[in-house]
Amino acid sequence: MIVIVCLDQNGGMAFNHRRQSRDRAVTERIRQIAWGKKLWMNPYSYALYGDMEGVETIEAEDFLARAGTGELCLVETESLTGVEAKIEKVIVFRWNRVYPSDRRLDVELPGERRADVREFAGTSHEKITEESYDLRF
Repeated sequence: MIVIVCLDQNGGMAFNHRRQSRDRAVTERIRQIAWGKKLWMNPYSYALYGDMEGVETIEAEDFLARAGTGELCLVETESLTGVEAKIEKVIVFRWNRVYPSDRRLDVELPGERRADVREFAGTSHEKITEESYDLRF
């Protein structure tokens, strides 16, 4: 599976019980990545991303267990502990700020596995960095 996650500079996924992923430019980039593919997510994420044009969005509480090889998973609040062996790639949208996070990414993203980096302007942040980590061994 391919995980998509939004983080602050310290790996925070949510702050004040709010999602990090709310940025129109990031949403559009996720849609581009997922175009014509399956994008798994939980009901919390589905409320915001469930009607993404050109993407087959699938809502399930146990989406990380159900997603198959090469399928995309939007992770906003879930722990990845226990599914590490299924993760082929992680796509990170990283804000250039630090927030007082309630939830943090709980798997290591080894720097030597970083395959690609690009920056773009978001609608809520001046600079967002998109990173991809190839975790296949």
